[in-house]
Amino acid sequence: MEGLIGHPTEGVSAVRRTDDGWCVVVDVLELPRIPDTTSLLASYEVQLDQDGELLEYCRIRRYRRGSADE
Repeated sequence: MEGLIGHPTEGVSAVRRTDDGWCVVVDVLELPRIPDTTSLLASYEVQLDQDGELLEYCRIRRYRRGSADE
C-alpha cells in the first residue's frame, strides 16, 4: 500500500471474501504529529482479484489516532 499512496501502513483492520476476490481495509499513517496521539490515520478499502492482484482502492475514512469509532 505504501508504494501506491506514499504513506506507511499501520495495519489491516478487515478482510472479507467477495465474489471476485477479496476486500481488505488497510490503515495507514497519513500525517505524523507530536504527540503521536494527534497523528492522522486513514483507512483504505482495497479490492483484490482471486490472485491477489489490485483491482481498485479508495480512502473510506480519515481519523485521529486514538479516537473512538462513533
